[in-house]
Formats: sequence, structure tokens, C-alpha cells
Amino acid sequence: MRWLLVDGFNLVFRSHFAMERSNLRRQSDQFPTGALHGWIKSLQDLRDAEKPDRCVVFFDLGGSDRHLAVLPDYKGQRDDTPPDIILQLPEIKKLTALLGFAVIQERGVEADDLIATAVQRLAAAGDECIIVSADKDFGQCVGAQVLQLAPPPTANPALGWRRLDAAGVEAKFGVPPTLIADYLALVGDTSDNIPGLKGVGPKTAVKWLQQYGGLEGVLGAVATIEPARFREQIQADADRIRSNLSLVRFKTDFAFEPGDVSPEDISGVAAFLEAMEMHSTLRRYQAKHGLSTGQEKSSEPTIRPPTSPAKPAPGPEQGELF
Repeated sequence: MRWLLVDGFNLVFRSHFAMERSNLRRQSDQFPTGALHGWIKSLQDLRDAEKPDRCVVFFDLGGSDRHLAVLPDYKGQRDDTPPDIILQLPEIKKLTALLGFAVIQERGVEADDLIATAVQRLAAAGDECIIVSADKDFGQCVGAQVLQLAPPPTANPALGWRRLDAAGVEAKFGVPPTLIADYLALVGDTSDNIPGLKGVGPKTAVKWLQQYGGLEGVLGAVATIEPARFREQIQADADRIRSNLSLVRFKTDFAFEPGDVSPEDISGVAAFLEAMEMHSTLRRYQAKHGLSTGQEKSSEPTIRPPTSPAKPAPGPEQGELF
């Protein structure tokens, strides 16, 4: 079986920022609809291109209890979620279910851990998994039956969707998927506010991991490691770097029960789009499914000029892969 596993917030943010300049609104009450327009297009395009047997979208629900217990300032540097995303999120989840995608979320558990749990169990059963996310952490999940599919960066959409297999992970980071967590523990992850070993960049981390086989090998070689200037620092920060590893390594002992997913509710989706006054998207959806346009309104959603230049999605905050 072929599974499409979507990192919900990662794709929601991209949908929002990709459409932000258009400032799409429901005409009757100015409710924002930009992220909804981008969301349905992304999910439909993914399903058409990848032809999965099952589709699941995972969402965060509150902060991650396990991460905050170790690092109280985990993700503390991030800006607040844009109000337009907060407003649209319940509608995004409703639309997702109408499209025939399962929605999985658990309070206090990060969606990344839920996705990693699903991948571990599905791959062990012989299923194929496609993880949809730009988060570089997912490199540790990639394997023979698991690919990562990264959305186009909002800052450079011409790059398009990017597929990453195990060879691609190693080409990108210099280490195989099995060492991605060790790599991130050393260099840190600015997107999650996890500080690495001061002064250690990707090249040094890769060199050490290749030479010593993993993080514990690096920490155990403190007396001989080169450059020598890092020896005292490694000795002083060893416990914190081990703590980093517990933060960046996925926890995979959560429940994964997608249940029986209803097929796409075509008439329900059309009614939803009509109610949200997403008329251009509705027409495309009707054409895709051979529906009669009936007495559909011909007006477009209100497009109001932004009051200030639209900002691109902040890549580091979303854990950009590229």
C-alpha cells in the first residue's frame, strides 16, 4: 500500500504565504480564504501526482510536552502564528476531511513524532510512505520504502517539489539518514531554537561523524578530536549535546490508527467552496469532476491590496530542507 503522509502546519504555512499577496477574502464578511485556496490545490496536486492508496494529514495540537520538558524555550524564537492562519485552520481541517484525507492530531504531541510513528509501523509492514514536508528532521525517516517530498520554497517556487531518497539525504547533508539526528545534535537546529556546539558547522560535524561513526563516538574521542580547540568545549557541553539528540530524534511509540477514511465527498467539497465564496477554485473543482456549474455566482473572491509588502515565509522557522 502507498501512503501519503502530510506535515499539516508545514504545508498550511506555505499555502498561506504563497497566497498572502493576493489577500483573498470571502466577499460577504471578509473572512480570509488565501490559505484555503492554496491548501486544496496542494492536496489535489499531491494526490493526482503521487496516486496514493491512503492520505493522512497530521497537525500539531498545542506545544510538544516532551520537547518543552527538556528545553523550555523550544521553538521560543518563532513569531506568533499569523491571525489569518488561526482563523482558517478549523475550515482547513474540515475541507481536508471532505477531500477524503484522514486527519490525525494529539494534544501535547508534535505532528513530526506522529508521522515518524506512522512511517515506522507502515514501513515495517511493507508499505510505501511519502512524507510531505520541508522539515529537514525527516531525513532520519528516509529509507528503502520511505521518500521525503518537499514543497516548493515560497522564496523560490521555481524549484518546484523536491524528492529525497536515502542517497539524496546523504548528498544533501553529507551523512546517511541514520546519522541525521546525530548531525542535527551537533550543529543545532535554528528552526526549533536548539543550539548546537558553538563554532561547529556542517563540514566539521560531517567530518567527525564520518570519522567516529556517530555522536557517542565523537563525544568519546574528546581527548584526540581535531581541531583541538573543540576538546574542552565538547567535554563541557557533552550532556547538552546528548540532550539535543533526544530533542531531534523522533519518538515513535504513539498510537497510529487512521481508521476507515471516507471517500472524497465531491458534492460536499463543492458546497464548502460555494459557502466560502471561493468561486474560482470551485469552478476548477467542478470542471475536474465533471460537475454542472448550475447557478454558481460569477464573482471572484474579494482581492484587497495589501497594506504592506507581503513577507516571504521564514524558511528557518519552518525547518527548511533547502
